[in-house]
Amino acid sequence: MIAIPIAAIILVILLCIKLKTIRLRISLVAGFVITVVSFLAFVLLFLIPQGKILQPILIAFYASTIAFLVLWNLLKTKIVRVFFCIPLICIAAGVGAAAYANYVENIPTVYEQDISIYQYRPFSSGSNNNLAILDRESNFKIDDDLPVLDGATALYPVYASFVQAVYPEGDYHRQNSPLSCSKTEKAYENLLEGKADIIFCAGPSDAQLKQFRDNGINPKFVPIGREAFVFFVNKKNRVDNLTIEDIHGIYSGKIKNWAKLNGKYQNIRAFQRPKNSGSQTMLEKIMFDVPIMEARREDVASGMGGIISQVAAYKNFSNAIGYSFLFFSTEMVKNDKIKLLSIEGVEPSKQTIQNNSYPFCETFFAIYIDTDEKNENIEPFIEWILSRQGQELLEKTGYVPL
Repeated sequence: MIAIPIAAIILVILLCIKLKTIRLRISLVAGFVITVVSFLAFVLLFLIPQGKILQPILIAFYASTIAFLVLWNLLKTKIVRVFFCIPLICIAAGVGAAAYANYVENIPTVYEQDISIYQYRPFSSGSNNNLAILDRESNFKIDDDLPVLDGATALYPVYASFVQAVYPEGDYHRQNSPLSCSKTEKAYENLLEGKADIIFCAGPSDAQLKQFRDNGINPKFVPIGREAFVFFVNKKNRVDNLTIEDIHGIYSGKIKNWAKLNGKYQNIRAFQRPKNSGSQTMLEKIMFDVPIMEARREDVASGMGGIISQVAAYKNFSNAIGYSFLFFSTEMVKNDKIKLLSIEGVEPSKQTIQNNSYPFCETFFAIYIDTDEKNENIEPFIEWILSRQGQELLEKTGYVPL
């Protein structure tokens, strides 16, 4: 393979010797260098996220530079030099696009995949274990035939604390462990397929319920705690409060600028979560019959240059708005660059959840399938979760007990 570039270089040198004018020699060398660099740049751009932005700019740069070199030799006039402005503009545009992509990359995100659940590992010692613990030994224990647990990321700290209190000591982060965190959509799939005995999630979407019904299964939803569904914006955003009508306007696409909500004159970047996630299901509930606009999407490189489209993770732009649950956004994310919005003048807090004054309070559940073949420890375990000790752990974690 190395013989090809060596042969090309020798050929360029020989042609330069044969060519009569300096102008032609400069054009030949410039064209050769531009071709090689452009080829390497195209290969590189297939591997980076902003490649789709920079590739057209690179094509324009390459084509316009070659066109300039041709005209420079055919038309011996100074006006041809004006054509050289095109590749210069392309270079500036490429640098600008790369700089903006780098800026966006460094904007803080609020996203489940940015959370390390290892800080909530049962039976780990020291600073690696942030789980709530009981003041005394649990009055309920499971020694064998352990129910397999799964659920939402935001609820992992609470059901991991149940494991630490009730299950025998062990490594619950190994593969095929009875404790996992697959996120809401996958957890519902695992329950349906019999890969999980109990999942801990917010209520299901209509599509998830339909999957169970189509398979002749009626899962049991046992309420175990309450939580607030919250909206957050950049800390510098002047808006502190939204009405339910405002949220309907934003997420239907009717309200597109913060100026209409007493904010700065900026277009609203309204981020959404993936379909069938707990947060997205909650948004659909509070939107009632108001259609939700198409979600912001991002192109993500996958494998060998493949591009997949997915719902964009919330990036904390000055004009952005996103949503999640109270515990996740305040305790798990710990992002001091966002602020939670009050809704209808009521701030989300444990107190406003308890007294039902906050509009978007959500019950979360322990969910299982009641069959004759189910794990015999499922129902006693859930009974313990609803007992004083289970509810104490839930409250110590940061949620609101029933």
